[in-house]
Amino acid sequence: MTQDNKALFIIFGGTGDLAKRKLYPSLFRLFRKGAINKHFAVIGTARREWTNEHFREVVTESIQELDPTPKELDSFTSHFYYQAHNVTNTQEYVTLEKLASELDDTYQLDGNRIFYLAMAPSFFGTIAQHIKSEHILSENGFNRLIIEKPFGTDYQTAKELNDSISAAFTEDQIFRIDHYLGKEMVQNISAIRFGNNIFESLWNHYYIDNVQITLAESLGVEERGGYYDKSGALKDMVQNHILQVVALLAMEPPTIFSDHAIRTEKISALESIRIYNEDEVQENFVRGQYSKGHLGNNQFLGYHEEKDVDPDSTTETFVAGKLMIDTFRWAGVPFYIRTGKRLTEKGTRINIVFKTTPINVFRTSDQTEDIPENILTIYIQPTEGFSLTLNGKEVGPGFAMDPVKLNYRHSSETLENSPEAYEKLLLDCLKGDATNFTHWDEVAASWKIVDVIRQAWDKQVTKVPTYPARTMGPKEAFDLLEKDGRSWVWEPDQWYREKELL
Repeated sequence: MTQDNKALFIIFGGTGDLAKRKLYPSLFRLFRKGAINKHFAVIGTARREWTNEHFREVVTESIQELDPTPKELDSFTSHFYYQAHNVTNTQEYVTLEKLASELDDTYQLDGNRIFYLAMAPSFFGTIAQHIKSEHILSENGFNRLIIEKPFGTDYQTAKELNDSISAAFTEDQIFRIDHYLGKEMVQNISAIRFGNNIFESLWNHYYIDNVQITLAESLGVEERGGYYDKSGALKDMVQNHILQVVALLAMEPPTIFSDHAIRTEKISALESIRIYNEDEVQENFVRGQYSKGHLGNNQFLGYHEEKDVDPDSTTETFVAGKLMIDTFRWAGVPFYIRTGKRLTEKGTRINIVFKTTPINVFRTSDQTEDIPENILTIYIQPTEGFSLTLNGKEVGPGFAMDPVKLNYRHSSETLENSPEAYEKLLLDCLKGDATNFTHWDEVAASWKIVDVIRQAWDKQVTKVPTYPARTMGPKEAFDLLEKDGRSWVWEPDQWYREKELL
């Protein structure tokens, strides 16, 4: 039987795009499954002067794709209340506290409160401090604060932001959301590692040659040109999503599978990533920017032609790099990462490349090649699953190796029924499980890694390398691995070139 979790959700930015696209549908899914039922309420706050009725109409519209029955709809939306609110006006927090207390009594919420800041980070500190000063923090239940990225623009701004929030909330009350950590296969990294001795016993520098992480987007900057031009791929993707995946792959096994134990090991892994000096950044990191390109008959604009992008912008839309992790487990094993806009295909995958056998016992005068590497691939999106490449014998005379891929993908039906990332993360927060949220120490370590790369690039006077839209990045990204005698495992360009589409 599903537990009916008791809580009042106060959503700052309740009229915004995030609330409508993600939060209300996720809350409805939790309601439909019984994870929230009679004992919950939602207060939406924003500057707009809405009534409860209008707010409920907006919520109704946001969940239409989930085909609620009339009964479900009436029951669900009756728990939603709206208050117009200027986040800098102290008096309006007094009104908010009054409504929160009334709803606490009406729905018997036991003082449990979740504050969701679905708005610009510049308001986070102001809101957190007012929540404390105007006594909206409950004294008899739990208080939890959910905040979205971006969490600062560098280490210094992130620290200032954290200090302002920490004046009102303790670290164990702060849930920094990274929706990537809610994805099923990202969580499956731990299951594959720690649930299979065949892999965990090999999960070290004795057997692994290199690790490759690719987060590829086929879309350009779309309507986000103005925002993206101030951010870039390094801050938008590497500082959070990619480094979180690196931490999960590189961390030591936790003593117990709890949020505290996992966070401790992730922090340790992130703090073990080598911080480069300027020369090492130039040696180990590559940036790029997409230019005009085509895939088949489809033509794509270059970054400089996109709406709201500075025509002289040097903002990177692509990053590739080599990370080294200074622990006994990973001594000498490079973690190659890459992410970008307008790449050949949308896809997130991890390739664990194992070392080849030291001696090819099948080598003959006719066959001089090394045995192909074994590769474990974890697919995160658009499909989810994993594959393992093993070597068998090619049919026929001789002993030529024939790599065979053992492949498993979740069925489309399984994926459709799996919880959406925000649904999973909201439920985790209700239960007080912080495993899939980021701790301040993780954020701090990530910014320290990224800041030195950003600073080195800002001093560069050379032109940013370009790559045609819908290819897998600039030539320099391939050179990065070639100079180490390696290559990217995932090269979707090749298939399209064979079909003469690129």
